[in-house]
Amino acid sequence: MKNFALALFSGILLAFGWPTYGFPLLLFIGFVPLLLSEFKIRNSNAKHKKWKVFGHAYLTFFIWNLIATYWIYFSTPFGGAFAILANSLLMSIVFLLYHIIAKRTNFRASSSFFTSIWIVFEKIHLNWDFSWPWLNLGNGFSEYINWVQWYEYTGTFGGTLWILLVNFMLFKAVLSYAEFKEKAIVYQSLLKSVLFIGLPILVSYVILWNYQMPTQKLEALILQPNINPYTEKYNTTDTRIGDLLLKMSRENKTDSTEIILAPETVFADGTILSRFTNSEADYYGKQIVRGNPKLSFLSGISFYERFSDPDKVNAQSNQLGPNDWFNDYNSAFLINNNHKNQFYHKSKLVVGVENFPYQKLLKPLLGDIMIDLGGTVAKKTTQPNRAVFKLHDTITTAPIICYESIYGEYVTHYVQNGANFLSIITNDAWWGDTEGHRQHASYAKLRAVETRRSVARSANTGISEIINPLGEITGKLAYAERGTLKGDIILNTSETFYTKFGDYIARICQFLAVFIFLFTIVGFKRSKYSL
Repeated sequence: MKNFALALFSGILLAFGWPTYGFPLLLFIGFVPLLLSEFKIRNSNAKHKKWKVFGHAYLTFFIWNLIATYWIYFSTPFGGAFAILANSLLMSIVFLLYHIIAKRTNFRASSSFFTSIWIVFEKIHLNWDFSWPWLNLGNGFSEYINWVQWYEYTGTFGGTLWILLVNFMLFKAVLSYAEFKEKAIVYQSLLKSVLFIGLPILVSYVILWNYQMPTQKLEALILQPNINPYTEKYNTTDTRIGDLLLKMSRENKTDSTEIILAPETVFADGTILSRFTNSEADYYGKQIVRGNPKLSFLSGISFYERFSDPDKVNAQSNQLGPNDWFNDYNSAFLINNNHKNQFYHKSKLVVGVENFPYQKLLKPLLGDIMIDLGGTVAKKTTQPNRAVFKLHDTITTAPIICYESIYGEYVTHYVQNGANFLSIITNDAWWGDTEGHRQHASYAKLRAVETRRSVARSANTGISEIINPLGEITGKLAYAERGTLKGDIILNTSETFYTKFGDYIARICQFLAVFIFLFTIVGFKRSKYSL
């Protein structure tokens, strides 16, 4: 029962350390009770130790996932249940691997293994078909962005490493005190904790105080139409949407406005990609920028392309019938008076909603099942490169669509391709007024710090924001309000260390985890054989 209580306590600590409602200091102790529970089980005479460790770990991670991401249920009950149960399972498997290694080696090696394998797990979660990096530990500081200004060097994996190192330091202190019963151990541990937590925060503030803000800027106008996706979005027309966006733009733009942003798939009727110039989106986009040679309009749109040529079929194509396929796109477009129309297709897709993971394996078992969030239920077609949009000859922006904004290294590829600022267009209304949309907006601050790029964020129902390169919110529209946000966007041309080198911490941890695992298992087998 004590081990059960410890696992339960870990889950509560991790959950209430999470943004946007929690306090991240709790993350530094969140794993300690679970680690203590595993230690007690490992050194007991109990049977089925692996199952007990797995069960306690599952309890911890289930509580964390449930409290932090319960809001997925409001968009899709099945998807919410699957995400919570499956992610808890994956986290528990990682912890079970730690248990297996901890039985065979010393504290330093086992703690290094867990730290490394957890970071490897987070890295995998950024790239595989079941990608769900929402609870990657480094995201936990998004509401305390001044603590992690050094993310421009490490990305969020620096935060994950920080959290896990402090947890193991405190875990070792608990074990030492339990063995020796000396108060000096407590005092030393408290001092070390203050240093291990406080010094990175101090470094962060030094970076903050010494950062030289770029001087070049432009004026942006962000539109928040506040269209309910369940009752309005797919029951209206692109003409009515266009009229609304045109009205909001004309009433609020100035002669100095250089970009107007509208949210993800706001033009939702379904436009044939090759016939965009005949669409309502093209017409209203041209009306919005008309008469202003410096003005650009960036918006989301639903595209599709229907075809009968089998040679055009790819893994993301949807079949309607014999020799009848279509590609479906969640896209962004940019219109101005200086360049041809520019397009980008969303390429980090929501599992089960926009992509069918591991089709060859799962389709024979599940059929052609996709989760319905309104509109067209179909696999989306992506593109291989992170294209940037040119406002004019000297200024470019990253057209980041919704879910893509939670991928750190992925976003750096836009910056490597020349983006001077980040434009995020999204529709977070599926989750209602829950932590979902607040967490999503909060994570945008992480991307700003990692790349030192300002963020212009247009969300259908909110939260729309302007964020500067330090991750500070300089303008904001509340959730569930129709309105516009006008403000200056800081432009930057330099690249951060993280932009250049990406998730190098995860790559180092991949090597370290494999090395410790092989060394431990092989060494353990040799020692048994020698006996």
